[in-house]
Amino acid sequence: MAVGKSAIGQQLSQQLGVPFVDTDAVIVEGHGSIADIFAGRGEHAFREIEARTVARAIETGKSNGSVISLGGGAVLDSGTQQLLGECTVVYLECDASTVAERIARNTGRPLLAGDAMARWEALFAARRPVYERLAHIIVDVRSGTVAEIGLHLEERLLQHAALTKEVEK
Repeated sequence: MAVGKSAIGQQLSQQLGVPFVDTDAVIVEGHGSIADIFAGRGEHAFREIEARTVARAIETGKSNGSVISLGGGAVLDSGTQQLLGECTVVYLECDASTVAERIARNTGRPLLAGDAMARWEALFAARRPVYERLAHIIVDVRSGTVAEIGLHLEERLLQHAALTKEVEK
């Protein structure tokens, strides 16, 4: 949460010339704000919507290739984890001090109500093992511009693809 998934994802999709899908944006477009979904229907309902949205994005991406940005909690769904097994998963590694300013500016994150940084750190501690387990590529986003990170990530993806082809031989 707040590590730059959307900005870096858009940058990478432009570099690769493929579509970009931000699943949070798709949810907002179809169902209203995430904060409103949480308030009116609860987190469980949001997670169901999120899982269906991610599944559609992955299915569509299989045919045309795409860069898909998932919400920070999307990977907690076991079905989503299975689907991600068919994808190249990138974990954008960050820390609390890097995201603190972004979190302070954005009060629309329902899971960060109250002491936002304490909540972020608790969520991150719980989610980090899942991120690390699912990731094929880990990119440190604590420094560098979005463009620099995008170029580095593109290089890492090319290396990963070459290694994957070599293993398949």
